[in-house]
Amino acid sequence: MSASIDQKPIIEVERVTKQVQDASGLLTILHEVSFTLAPRESVAVVGASGSGKSTLLAILAGLDTPSSGSVKLAGQALFDLNEDQRAALRAQHVGFVFQSFQLLANLTALENVMLPLELRGERDARALAQAMLERVGLGERLRHYPRVLSGGEQQRVALARAFVQRPALLLADEPTGSLDFATGAAVMDLMFELNREAGTTLVLVTHDPAIAQRCQRQLRIEAGRLSEITAPAALAQPA
Repeated sequence: MSASIDQKPIIEVERVTKQVQDASGLLTILHEVSFTLAPRESVAVVGASGSGKSTLLAILAGLDTPSSGSVKLAGQALFDLNEDQRAALRAQHVGFVFQSFQLLANLTALENVMLPLELRGERDARALAQAMLERVGLGERLRHYPRVLSGGEQQRVALARAFVQRPALLLADEPTGSLDFATGAAVMDLMFELNREAGTTLVLVTHDPAIAQRCQRQLRIEAGRLSEITAPAALAQPA
């Protein structure tokens, strides 16, 4: 499926609030957050630890539910759907890259990348997965299990798994947080390159200012509030 959906916003967030009960009372994690994301944008979500960044990412994917407010993904109101319907919408439109890689230990690199395609009923799952692993430089590691891959190699498998579906939206939560500097830089180069090639909207949670500056927009979360939206002047707007 094409990553661009009629040039309408891929994500529309309207006054999203998330509250949880803890020992001290009612804790507000997100407070009336609103924004939209266009197809092909690259967006960094920045802020201190505990500011609500990862919670926001989970809500964008429908993995967590807001206390109030609404999220539309590809024009569909996420929280008008039940859990199975949200899962189906994610499978159609969303890819994920996590700091902890989330690879299945009992599957080879090739099988990990094939899995989402097989779940979607793709006939050419093996060929598509192999081509994407070759694209990320792992053509010689197809039959290796995660335990024998380096951290950078595992993250590239995770990238291949995310991009092989050509998702409209890619959500990445601190994807280089567990990697050394050189490996992390190579992974980020690859992520932005694939983002441009596939036309995918990239939403990246990061503590790294250098990574954030590579994105076309920055959303700053402070104490659960969206306090700033900036576009680095040196960057061009989305094509």
